Amino acid sequence: MLTEGKIIAYIYIILYQPIWSSEQPVPNLLRAIEAIEPKTANTRPVATYETPISNLDFDPRVDMQARNMAEAQGDLSIRGGTFENTGIQVGSATIMDPQTGHYTTELPIAPEMLGEPKVLTGAVNALLGFNSSVGTVSYSWSEMTYGGSLTLGGGDHDLNFQRLHNAWTGSYNDSKDWTWGAEIEGSRSESDGTIPFSDHTFNRTSGRIQFIGPDSQTDLFAGYQHKKFGQYGMYTGDLYTAFNPYEFENIKTRLFLFNHRVDYGNDSLWEVTSYHRRNNDHYYFNRFAPDDRFVHESKVNALSISGLHEFDSQFTISYAIQSASDEIESTALMNGPFTNRNYHKISLLPEYRYEIAKDEDIIFKAGASWEDTNRNKGRVSPIAEISRLKEMNSGSSEKIYISYAESVQFIGYGAIGGIGGLFQSNPNLTKETSRNLEVGYQLENKLWTLHGAAFHRRDDDLADWTYVGTAARSAENLDLETFGVEFLASRDWGSLQVMLSYGYLSKKEDYGNLIIDGSFYALNFPKHRFTLGVIWDPVDSFQIRVDNEWRDQHNNSLRKGPNESLYSHLVASYYPSNLNALEIFLAYDKPWDEDFQDIPGTPGRGDQFSFGVSKSW
Repeated sequence: MLTEGKIIAYIYIILYQPIWSSEQPVPNLLRAIEAIEPKTANTRPVATYETPISNLDFDPRVDMQARNMAEAQGDLSIRGGTFENTGIQVGSATIMDPQTGHYTTELPIAPEMLGEPKVLTGAVNALLGFNSSVGTVSYSWSEMTYGGSLTLGGGDHDLNFQRLHNAWTGSYNDSKDWTWGAEIEGSRSESDGTIPFSDHTFNRTSGRIQFIGPDSQTDLFAGYQHKKFGQYGMYTGDLYTAFNPYEFENIKTRLFLFNHRVDYGNDSLWEVTSYHRRNNDHYYFNRFAPDDRFVHESKVNALSISGLHEFDSQFTISYAIQSASDEIESTALMNGPFTNRNYHKISLLPEYRYEIAKDEDIIFKAGASWEDTNRNKGRVSPIAEISRLKEMNSGSSEKIYISYAESVQFIGYGAIGGIGGLFQSNPNLTKETSRNLEVGYQLENKLWTLHGAAFHRRDDDLADWTYVGTAARSAENLDLETFGVEFLASRDWGSLQVMLSYGYLSKKEDYGNLIIDGSFYALNFPKHRFTLGVIWDPVDSFQIRVDNEWRDQHNNSLRKGPNESLYSHLVASYYPSNLNALEIFLAYDKPWDEDFQDIPGTPGRGDQFSFGVSKSW
């Protein structure tokens, strides 16, 4: 039996060199101020096509609660926050969905176009995050590589999927300093689902044009995605599935984006991003009796700039500015106080570096952010961090830090503008505020890497969906204190790579005078969570990748079944030596007999087997 003490002991056993550094270029701004990042063993999903969030399902610092497969609807939470407190950043801009955080992950972008995801928390999230009070998953735009790939596959539950990607690159006007690139991608998948009425049909088309100069990169992107999927008890839960298990979603997402990044000086940069996003959602309470009671269209236009300017070796300033406007048209969410909103945020974080000894510095950071909308009063929030960095003769480096940051979260239309019925909104909800205190330690050398952190966060006026007796769920405010500890480590034996993590969360809630029987999101969290990723290459032509997650979930009265679960994702790949760049793969998701509900009251997905072939050129 795994105890907390044993889990922590296993973490500290990890030795040898790190394996979670990004293979894609990372913006200097994030490289300079963000911690080392973990990495999962697998990136390819077992039952759909690849998406930017596919490799977050087992990420140590991201808790994904899925309806259907993760690529259908994956709610992302970071360090015990809710899906509403989590942002998705592409370039310098946060891709918002003003209706609900359920649709934040609707990104019609091919994974090849993006770098490895970075998880931003604490002071760095307060600086760069936008309407994401707890954490942000951040992506950079990758540099195009000439070539492409074709993937074909299938599996049980009548699964079939196809994917084509190709990129072309060349020099611009015969110049060695300027290059151009263009890439297109098309993906499709469908299946009958792993449980009754959980079928899906997904389609995505995306394209990008890129120009790269001596110190700059410019990207023009357009993408479209159409997803249709069902899920037994998707939102209604077990109380209603007895007579209606037929919930269904029809989602169309369009994204147009411009990104331009310039590097200058020794370690300075600025990056500007603008985008237009439109998300259409048609929810059917009963797919066999379709109606237009829940039809929504949300639009967002945004402009953002962020950067890092180095004045000299001692003084640097980081900054981020973002503005966005949104609008919603809906048959169910237009009874609140407003149907459009403007958002603004300005962040400044000066940094002073003081040398206390050879190869040993203390860094002081102190700044603030200002966040405002035309519907709520603005707020100035402080950001501060003190860290010690030390480089050792052995090539090792360590960082010890303490940080404090405050941030703001504005409420989505789903919680403030509903018409009642099963989902009772609350037009009186105002903005949330979050205060985060964190201490951490990072160690990296030629042999091993370790990251440990402890944090305390207080969320005031957090919006949560609650449940009382047999009544409908309603949006309510609560004050929440969260304490957490996390450890991340890795080891590399050459042919065997291992990634380990352990996380602990504890929460203390206060709903005021409200008496509730259950919380759907704020109090749905793992007390203990342990992840183990393994990549094994026994021979040159064969590879096995395994991701595992064990969790002990906080007790929730709405959950049926166990609070403990063990998820695994196994992939075996064969690369024939006589066939260049060909991969034949077998995948199996959830091989253990599990009946765990990610979202209380909503049945989890079943096991899925798939196989396929991928050809690259």
